[in-house]
Amino acid sequence: METIFSILKSIILGIVEGITEFLPVSSTGHLVIFENFLGFTGTTPSYVEMYTYVIQLGAILAVIVLYWGKIKDTLVNFFPQKVGFAKSGFRFWLMLAIACIPGGIFGVLLNDWSDEHLFTPVVVAFTLFFGGLWMLYAEKKFRNNGLGGGGDELNVTVKQALIIGAFQVLAIIPGMSRSASTIIGGWVAGLTTVAAAEFSFFLAIPVMVGMSFLKIVKIGGFSSMTSTELISLGVGFLVSFLVALAVIKKFIAYLQKKPMKVFVYYRMVFAIIVLVAGIAGFFK
Repeated sequence: METIFSILKSIILGIVEGITEFLPVSSTGHLVIFENFLGFTGTTPSYVEMYTYVIQLGAILAVIVLYWGKIKDTLVNFFPQKVGFAKSGFRFWLMLAIACIPGGIFGVLLNDWSDEHLFTPVVVAFTLFFGGLWMLYAEKKFRNNGLGGGGDELNVTVKQALIIGAFQVLAIIPGMSRSASTIIGGWVAGLTTVAAAEFSFFLAIPVMVGMSFLKIVKIGGFSSMTSTELISLGVGFLVSFLVALAVIKKFIAYLQKKPMKVFVYYRMVFAIIVLVAGIAGFFK
């Protein structure tokens, strides 16, 4: 019975991760809330933390599958001698690496502190709410920067990459949303909304894969986990992957036609619900 309940909780959390990882609503914040609400625990120390990073890898795999055509092109045309530096895969992956620099520096300095002090429902609620207000302001002020010749995610400049990377640092705060931060950074840098979103997807590959593997190694890997925990990990990974496949395509189609304020309203309503639930004692 315990195994069945664990798998059911894993399915729910996998769905939550798959839906929220690439939407500007904070997947980490949602996982903090739902893990707490569901009483998601394990017998192995740090299992919940391990689970969070494993199912994030499932969502990242969805990006690799959906954008494999573009990724393959950057690998086939990797060397500048073949197609020139401007069109080379080397340039594209170099821009991603540059965009990772600010987050890498601040991640090393602040990630453990953030994990210890900020991963609470109350912090997530406040960040969701006020981060939503900031996203509403940023969309109104900067979204049109990229219209009529704005950036292509495959032609991001060094300056644009650094701006996006600087905004990504905000994702250290749970509830802020890595997707929201990098899309806003893309707007400020002059990318179109779709280009900003797709660059955010590509940027998630080295950032999330690197961070997840480092965290998994730091935690101690899978060797000490029970069979129930391993099954739960596998189920969560698969569900997250399948849900993210559907969500990414729908999200891009949505951004091509409509503004992101609907996500702002969702963030604010969800934040209020979380605060009320916290006051009512639903969270531990």
